[in-house]
Amino acid sequence: MRWLRDFSFSTVTAGFVAVLVGFTSSVALVFQAAQALGADAGQMASWIWALGLGMGLCSAVPSLWLRMPVMVAWSTPGAAVVAAAAVAGQHSMGEAVGAFMVSALLVVVVAWSGWIDALARRIPMSIATALLAGVLTRFALQAFVALESSVVLVLCMLVAYLVGRRRCPRYAVLLTLAVGIAVAAGQGQLDWSQVKVELATPVWTAPVFTWQALVGMALPLFVVTMTSQNLPGIAVMKATGYNMPVSPLLGATGGVNLLLAPFGAFSLGFSAITAAMCMGEQAHPDPRRRYTAAVACGLFYCVLGVFGGVVAGLLQAFPRELVVAIAGLALLATIASGLSEALKRDVDREPALVTFLVTLSGVELLGIGAPFWGVVAGALVLFVQQYGKSSSAPR
Repeated sequence: MRWLRDFSFSTVTAGFVAVLVGFTSSVALVFQAAQALGADAGQMASWIWALGLGMGLCSAVPSLWLRMPVMVAWSTPGAAVVAAAAVAGQHSMGEAVGAFMVSALLVVVVAWSGWIDALARRIPMSIATALLAGVLTRFALQAFVALESSVVLVLCMLVAYLVGRRRCPRYAVLLTLAVGIAVAAGQGQLDWSQVKVELATPVWTAPVFTWQALVGMALPLFVVTMTSQNLPGIAVMKATGYNMPVSPLLGATGGVNLLLAPFGAFSLGFSAITAAMCMGEQAHPDPRRRYTAAVACGLFYCVLGVFGGVVAGLLQAFPRELVVAIAGLALLATIASGLSEALKRDVDREPALVTFLVTLSGVELLGIGAPFWGVVAGALVLFVQQYGKSSSAPR
């Protein structure tokens, strides 16, 4: 089978690193959201089961079908919205599940309306790549901030990455991860007490629909998922050169989210940061084989869901500095490529730069995150600079 031949050590590594980074960077926020709703240990494990299965299926199956890297992840900003809404509104778990289902249904409706495809086509390449660079740079900066708390670990990983890029570029990230684990183990920073041998069991929660949960949780969750999750995800697809059927993919993701919501899948959407790890050259030099990185990522997510307790413990055993360092270093090549493409043309340089800076700033207005405002700001600058030029130019 062709897809088996397309797998390589580097694509599997990229898939594993994407799961490592995606899970460990925000799982605490997911647990916080569940706890704010009064979830017990069984319900928390069910959330990991539902999210892992949803992310895994929505990444692996379309990637195999399209032979392109489709990357889906839970919405980290969405988890923050759920936690804040739960505390502010004192919603029950049933009301939250109802809100999850309404949000997912709205995503399906928007996807099948077709306007999301039109939006994807209209985003200029310079703004898309600048948005990608801005999103990833915010994440990569944490790798160097981690020097403050763990100098030896991060420096060893940086040296390993530079040597790997020089000697064996395809396996630079794997070498960096191996060195990081070895140094962390030598320093006694691996917390094996987090590892518990237990399987996750799905727990059904009957949905309860109230207007308070609709206004206070469902609508904010939908807006945040679309603007802070799906929009950057679409930008990554465009910036990396993959012309995907956005509407059907988003509709299918929303449908899976709807089915798994009663088990704890609060919000699923296109990935941006982890997608860049599987769509870039560090996954494989041949873009036609990078889809296997997304397939591997999806399979790892499924295992994460089924063996939620065991895998969650393993990933939480790594020190935070190791996780942010491997994420930041793995994204350097993609950030450089994005900035190079964004600033390549003189006519688009300022709009792209504004998009990059606004996205990098992390500004949040009206409850909507920086990626959305980065696109708005860049498009506004582009409009002001270019409007009327073609019509007034001499023929």
